Amino acid sequence: MFKNVTFYSPEFLWLFILLPLFFLLNYYYHDKKTSTLKISSIRGFDYKTLKIKLLPILNILRYFAIGFLIIAIARPQIVDVSTQTKTSKGIDIVIAVDVSSSMLAQDLKPNRLDALKTVAKEFINERVSDRIGLVVYAGESYTKTPVTSDKAIIINSLDEINFDGVIEDGTAIGMGLATSVNRLKDSKAKSKVIILLTDGVNNSGFIDPNTAADLALSFGIKTYTIGLGSNGNALAPVAINPNGTFRYGLTKVEIDEKLLESIASQTGGLYFRATDNERLKDIYQEINKLEKTEVEEFKYSNAEEMYRKFVLISFILVFLEWILRSTIFKSLL
Repeated sequence: MFKNVTFYSPEFLWLFILLPLFFLLNYYYHDKKTSTLKISSIRGFDYKTLKIKLLPILNILRYFAIGFLIIAIARPQIVDVSTQTKTSKGIDIVIAVDVSSSMLAQDLKPNRLDALKTVAKEFINERVSDRIGLVVYAGESYTKTPVTSDKAIIINSLDEINFDGVIEDGTAIGMGLATSVNRLKDSKAKSKVIILLTDGVNNSGFIDPNTAADLALSFGIKTYTIGLGSNGNALAPVAINPNGTFRYGLTKVEIDEKLLESIASQTGGLYFRATDNERLKDIYQEINKLEKTEVEEFKYSNAEEMYRKFVLISFILVFLEWILRSTIFKSLL
């Protein structure tokens, strides 16, 4: 009954603090009106009859009646709010992930690739109205998941990304960018965005990164580039052991920042450098704020007035007090 109850004029509820004052005044005047008779003994008087014991109920009824009347004045309402959301056409986003062996470097924890996957999942879950695709690249590139609005598919595909030797090792930035453009070129979305992440320099592939950037520009695709890796040296794979595991050693972190800045600038995007997990998370949050989907929210409220019920209860209590005063307790008043 009292779920979603609000008060139209809650300031009137302050009147409840007057109830104790009303009680004291009533007690004081009642005491003044009462005559005193001194006798030597009360033996033979039945002064504890049921009527006398129940006499305070009259004041209780009055106080409750006043309380319910105060609630009625404050106008309690049951408010039902329904929300309707209208979303304008969303954004199509392709996340291009470098999966070369250097992404297993441990300057981010537990490594660059796993750190990226964790942050990217949060980003994907926050893009409620957008379609997202996934491209992976190393020495070559391919589409892991086409652009889709099914976030579960994207996240599952992201979980499956590992350096497994399926594609040739290396860093083909131009190939990764060109494949991403190919996924978006026919999109009818109002905005098309590529988020390209790499931890190295372009050393593979047959498509020049600047050519791929020109291609993105011609299709109106904005590209955000992220250089991933700490400054200086990082513990990264340097060889493969006979059992198939990696041997790690300190290697110099080399990121072609000029190229990444050029790609971003050429396509209307921005370049970011992520040197640790927190910075990587901040970058994705910043991109999330930059690429907003317009959402209109309409709220409809329906208020059911409840004050009539409290007025009725107050009236019934006052009437009941009057009946009792006029009948059962008449001889005592």
